[in-house]
Amino acid sequence: MHDVKEIARRVTEEPWRGNLDEVIELVADDYVGHVPGAPEPVRGKDGYRGFVEAYLAGFPDGKIVVDEAIAEGEIVAHRWTATGTNTGELMGMPPTGKQVTVTGIAYARISDGQLREDWVTWDTLGLLQQLGVIPETAAAPA
Repeated sequence: MHDVKEIARRVTEEPWRGNLDEVIELVADDYVGHVPGAPEPVRGKDGYRGFVEAYLAGFPDGKIVVDEAIAEGEIVAHRWTATGTNTGELMGMPPTGKQVTVTGIAYARISDGQLREDWVTWDTLGLLQQLGVIPETAAAPA
């Protein structure tokens, strides 16, 4: 029996530790990822690799840590925190040199030891604000 929480942790954290090649085998050939910032679902090992590499290029010092995970059967929900400095181009945007901290949640389906599908959401607005790409919103009046 495969530890679905451990697989979810590895595919989330390990690419940021330089281990993308090692964890790509944990991604199914028919993988489908529903993620913010992607114009359509991310598909297969190549799609997963390309999506992760785009963020690795933008944040070469980036790290993601799974803060908490719960699992039931083949479903894993995990909350994570990402940090990094935007020193590389990110999806056509020039580097800002700014440090960011972003939180997110992923809901993953893992079967036969491989990530099959996941639904990811993260604070995309907060990321863009921290990068200075869009202005911070004004505080609500008290």
